[in-house]
Amino acid sequence: MKAIIFDMDGNLFQTGKILEQSLEEAFAVLRERGEWQGAAPIDEYRNIMGVPLPAVWEALLPGKSEETKREMDAYFLERLIVNISEGKGELYPDVKGVLAELVAEGYRVFIASNGLVRYLAAIVEYYGLNEWVTETFSIEQASTSDKGELVRIIKEKYGVTEGAVVGDRLSDIRAAKANDLFAVGCRFDFAQEQELKEADAVIDNLADLREVLKRSQVKG
Repeated sequence: MKAIIFDMDGNLFQTGKILEQSLEEAFAVLRERGEWQGAAPIDEYRNIMGVPLPAVWEALLPGKSEETKREMDAYFLERLIVNISEGKGELYPDVKGVLAELVAEGYRVFIASNGLVRYLAAIVEYYGLNEWVTETFSIEQASTSDKGELVRIIKEKYGVTEGAVVGDRLSDIRAAKANDLFAVGCRFDFAQEQELKEADAVIDNLADLREVLKRSQVKG
């Protein structure tokens, strides 16, 4: 069975559209308590975008209590979901067209993300992605925070024998290689050139994906 496994943030969904607002709303809570001064650390978050949320709060709130980190984690998730449901986010150009073409060409499409289950479900539901996506997998479903394990779960559940992982971060690229899949790097909002060097191919927009797949060993 041939499959294309997509990361969500920074690949299908333009997380940056709601990132700043949601993070500001979360840090406003800390400012009201006198536990934070100034703007929310947007740039710091962009630099680590794609890691599991608990790791985000370790980086953004060093020195804060575990209780505070858990609280901010939960509140930020709620704000993301609200902003998605209010239509403040956006898919990248060509997402639905590319997914439809892949399915028409015989691929099964999956999402494997470090995002949490409720967050991913909000995006999938709002944009109707289940029309093309067979199943969405969250890192919550894996026994570790290793994206490679999540991809392995998909391969075993569906009997995937060949295909590609499409993502913008090193964790996506290495997840592909760990599972003997083709690694397609996305040079989008959160990508880092040093990490993309490990990909088998790099695209600047999703419309280029079909041509890359045709040129590679991944056949539809």
